[in-house]
Amino acid sequence: MNELSPIIKKLQEFVKERDWVQFHSPKNLAMALSVEVSEILEELQWLTEEQSQNLSKEKLNEVRKEMADVFIYLMMLADKYGIDLLEAAKDKIMINEKKYPVEKAKGNTKKYTEL
Repeated sequence: MNELSPIIKKLQEFVKERDWVQFHSPKNLAMALSVEVSEILEELQWLTEEQSQNLSKEKLNEVRKEMADVFIYLMMLADKYGIDLLEAAKDKIMINEKKYPVEKAKGNTKKYTEL
């Protein structure tokens, strides 16, 4: 059990009560996740770099809601596969630390294979 477990349990109950489990295959959840990420992009589309860093309260609230949708679908997909997202993130950070050592990657946008 991890910090996300109560949220995942709540999501499971929400889905079960609405008889939506039948629709939540990994494929469908991944597709929904992609759509929600696109909705974040839609909120930022056509903004300048500066505007994207200084969102109005209303725009920030819309981005917040879309980010929550992304997080929800990601948790539901991870749950389908039995993946502990917090553990997976910690593991991935350790991998990235090895792939992108500070002395080679600092201030650099190159992929690890190009460092």
